[in-house]
Amino acid sequence: MAQFGDDRWGRLGPRAERLLASRRWRGGVAVVAGALPALAFPAPSLWWFAYVALVPWMLLARTAPTGRRAMADGWLGGLGFMIAVHHWLLPSLHVFTVVIAALLGLLWAPWGWLVRRLLGGVPTPGRAAVALVALPSGWLMVELVRSWEGFGGPWGLLGSSQWQLTPALRLASVGGVWLVSALVVAVNVGVALLIVAWARGRGLTGDAVDAGSAPGSGSVFGHGSAFGHGSAFGHGSRMVAPKSALLPTAALRTSALPAPALAGIAGLVAVALVTIAAWAWAPRPEAAGRVRVAVVQPGVINGIAGAEKRFAREEELTRSLAGRDLDLVVWGESSVGFDLADRPDVARRIAALSREVGADILVNVDARRSDRPGIFKSSVLVGPDGPTGDRYDKMRLVPFGEYIPARSLLGWATSVGKAAGEDRRRGDRQVVMDAGHGLRVGPLVCFESAFPDMSRQLTRDGARLLLAQSATSSFQASWAPEQHASLAAVRAAETGRPMVHATLTGVSAVHAADGSRVGTPLGTSASAAEVYDVPLARGTTAYVRWGAWPVHGALLVLVALGAAEGARVLRRRPVPERRGPRARTVHGSPVRPGR
Repeated sequence: MAQFGDDRWGRLGPRAERLLASRRWRGGVAVVAGALPALAFPAPSLWWFAYVALVPWMLLARTAPTGRRAMADGWLGGLGFMIAVHHWLLPSLHVFTVVIAALLGLLWAPWGWLVRRLLGGVPTPGRAAVALVALPSGWLMVELVRSWEGFGGPWGLLGSSQWQLTPALRLASVGGVWLVSALVVAVNVGVALLIVAWARGRGLTGDAVDAGSAPGSGSVFGHGSAFGHGSAFGHGSRMVAPKSALLPTAALRTSALPAPALAGIAGLVAVALVTIAAWAWAPRPEAAGRVRVAVVQPGVINGIAGAEKRFAREEELTRSLAGRDLDLVVWGESSVGFDLADRPDVARRIAALSREVGADILVNVDARRSDRPGIFKSSVLVGPDGPTGDRYDKMRLVPFGEYIPARSLLGWATSVGKAAGEDRRRGDRQVVMDAGHGLRVGPLVCFESAFPDMSRQLTRDGARLLLAQSATSSFQASWAPEQHASLAAVRAAETGRPMVHATLTGVSAVHAADGSRVGTPLGTSASAAEVYDVPLARGTTAYVRWGAWPVHGALLVLVALGAAEGARVLRRRPVPERRGPRARTVHGSPVRPGR
């Protein structure tokens, strides 16, 4: 490597190559690389890091010697990512957290293969251009599949890390969190292409390469084997040049090297243009008055008679709101541990509070219902005369926390952690409630605020204010409370409706229709009631109108890519030779010569 003017890279290359040749070391690097994006989420909230956090993972996968090894890099990186963004579950689920992360990490195995297919070697202009579209599309498919409730829901979607960045929130109003995720991945791909071009220019990938440079023939870390060069998005069939035709890397600086660099720059420029277009032309929420909403957060209350003590503290805090000219009071998830029909005395106490403060109170009942079998978590609106009749039963339950999928098979999880001893029951429909004075509110319970489609549906059904009732007291000292509260900003920006995130133990926060923060949030150490002047809005965002169109576009991209790859394989399949009629031979006869 000294021939390129800097022998430090010559010393670095072989070392990295030897380490990455070891399955154990390579696997460890993949796990760490996959975990890096977690730093972009709260509590670290390094939002800017999301735009480069995937680069080490992609650079590793592109150097895989085989497609199978690239899939392993994708799987192990997915394992690292899932553990990092769900690490706060370890005290509750223990080793089962790792088991779940390992299973869900498999979703990234095809993505790792795709990274190698498109970024391996020196990407041609065609492959580089396709990578800028296909790799974000593949990532969106992973996020879509793991967003299914049974797989744990859409916690840790990459686009959610941008909850405090105004341009990203504008993009969310156009294509939801899905568009933000796709563009964040596209920036990572662009940066990776620039690094590949820079590394080739510094001679970090070997002293010489094929004139065609097939995928996998060179890398930032060392050599890798080629797996074919002809493709629907690159050069024609692979041709191995003789030794005399091998060109030194430095000689390629003016020919092959600009391709990935230019593609990377083009990708970054395209993301910038999309962001500018969204900023300039996406419809903005129109002001439509204000409402005064109070959030009651009692704080951590455990021990014997914890439900009674919590209710007493909530009464005390709510009573302090009298005379504050309120439109609505919101309590957190599981704020009432008794069924109101079974405990009319509790219903009367809440109704009395409603009369004192002059506003309806939205409570959350976590109890066995008297009119139906099983335990429900229900948002119940209580007015001056008692429950108004508006009730929403939680529809999407937390796997293992509120129910155990396939309990007959996985019920053993209760013996190794704090998994649900009894499955909660589900509601069957979303509900928009009338809180008086023309205020229509759409409640969500706990991690339902992570599902973009639920808040979108409430908005389409006429909700003017979105509400999320949550309780994260089991994860009080972790990143979970802040991560959960940040989701309200993204849901507000997507729908163009303000959102209130009310919890028992923090973090409670309110966000305006553009995703900006309203007032001061209540942290995990607070036991207080806070009043927020919430600006309402009207209008329809592009996301509410068209839904998750980036996901549909990503699916079309992957289908087209698969069709192109299939056509390439068919074109390269050898054509069998046509055989003529079998030749007849003449055998001489020893008795009659010539015959």
